[in-house]
Amino acid sequence: MGSSCFSLSLLLVLVITVSELVINGDSKTHKGDIKVLKELKKGLDPSTVTPGSCVSSWDFSVDPCDHIFSEHFSCGFRCDVVVSKLSRVTEISLDRAGYTGSLSSTSWNLPYLQTLDLSENYFNGIIPNSLSKLKNLRRLALSRNSFYGEIPSSIGSLAKLEELYLDNNHLQGSIPSSFHGLVSLQRLELQENNLTGEYPNLGSLKNLIFLDTSDNAISGQFPSTLPASLIEISMRNNYLQGNLPDNFGNLGFLQVMDLSQNQLSGTVPWSLFNHPSLQQLTLSHNKLTFLQMPINMGIQSELIALDLSNNEFQGLLPGFIAMMPKLSALSVENNKFTGMIPSQYALKAVFPVMGTSPFARLLLGGNYFFGPIPEPLMGLKPGSANVSLVDNCLYRCPTSFFFCQGRVQKSVMACKRFGPVIP
Repeated sequence: MGSSCFSLSLLLVLVITVSELVINGDSKTHKGDIKVLKELKKGLDPSTVTPGSCVSSWDFSVDPCDHIFSEHFSCGFRCDVVVSKLSRVTEISLDRAGYTGSLSSTSWNLPYLQTLDLSENYFNGIIPNSLSKLKNLRRLALSRNSFYGEIPSSIGSLAKLEELYLDNNHLQGSIPSSFHGLVSLQRLELQENNLTGEYPNLGSLKNLIFLDTSDNAISGQFPSTLPASLIEISMRNNYLQGNLPDNFGNLGFLQVMDLSQNQLSGTVPWSLFNHPSLQQLTLSHNKLTFLQMPINMGIQSELIALDLSNNEFQGLLPGFIAMMPKLSALSVENNKFTGMIPSQYALKAVFPVMGTSPFARLLLGGNYFFGPIPEPLMGLKPGSANVSLVDNCLYRCPTSFFFCQGRVQKSVMACKRFGPVIP
C-alpha cells in the first residue's frame, strides 16, 4: 500500500508538470511522458487501484492528460482526484514555451493561483473575463503574445494583484477606469499596444512604483492624479498634449521619467529641476518652449541625465543647468537656442568644481549658438567626453576638433535669417 501511495504522489507531480503542455486542448502530452505513465500504471499493485479512479481509466487509446485547465479535466475520463490536487496550484509559468491558441474557453477555476505567467508565447484572441476568478492572483504576465481587443475591466477586481504585464500585444481601447481597484499593484506594464483614450484616475494605486504605457496612442494631458509612490514613469511615444503640471513635487520618490515623443507644449516647470529624487528626465521630441528657473538655481538637483532635444526652446541657454552638481549627461540638440555658449558648460566638461560631476555627454548641436568655441573646450581630448557643437552658427569650428565633426555649421544666410543679431 505504501508503494502505491508513493507512486500516486509521483503521478500527481507528473500531472501538474504536464500542465505545462496543455492550455486549450491544442497541445498533446509528450510521448516520453505517456511512456512514463504507462510504466507507472504497470508497476502498481492492481489491488491498490480504486475501481473508477483516474489510474484505472487509463487505456491510452486517447491522450491521458488532455485539456488540463478544463472544469472536467480527464486522464482519459473524469478524474476528480487530480482536479482536487490541481485546484491547489499556486503558480503556472509557461513563459517562452512556444504555445499557441486562445484562452477564451478556459474557465480558470484555480482559487489558490498566485502567479500566472504566459509571456512570450503565441497566444491570441481576447483576454477572457474569467481571469477575474483568480482572486488570489498576485502576478499576471501575458507579455509578448498576440492578444487583441480591449483590456477586460474585470481585471480591476483583482485587489491582490501586485504585478500586471500586458505589454507587447495588440490590445485596443482605453485603460479601464476599473484599474483604480488594483490597490495592491506595484508594477503596471502596458507598453507597445494600440491603446487610446486618456489616462484614468490612478491615484488610488498607493503601492504603484513602476508605470510604463509607452508606444501606444494615448491622448489627453499628463495625468494629474498619479500615486505618490511612483519611482519610474514611462509614457514615451503617445499623443499627450498641453502643459506639464507644476506639482511634480508630490511624486516625492520619482527617479526616472520619460515623456519623449509626445506633443507636450509650454513650460518645463521648475519643480522638475528642484526635485528631491529625480535622476533621469527625458522630454525630447515634444513642442516645449521654455525652461522655468528653480529658486535655488539647480544646486540641489539630483538630476544625472537630462534630454531636452528636439523641442522648440528659444533664447539663451540658461546657466542654471550647468550648476546641477550631479548632471553628467545633457542634450539640448535641435532646438532654437542662440547666443554664445555659456562658459560654465565648457568648464563643467573640462574643469568641474570639486564634488560635482563633469559632463560626460554634452550635446549642443542643431541650434543657433554663435561666437567662438569656448576656450576650455579647445584642449578637450577625443574620448574624454562626448561633446558635439555641430550645426550651429559658431564663428569657426574646424573638423580638427572632434566635437565639430559629423555636420558642418549652418550657412551665414540661415543664421542671419534666424536672427539679425547673429554676427
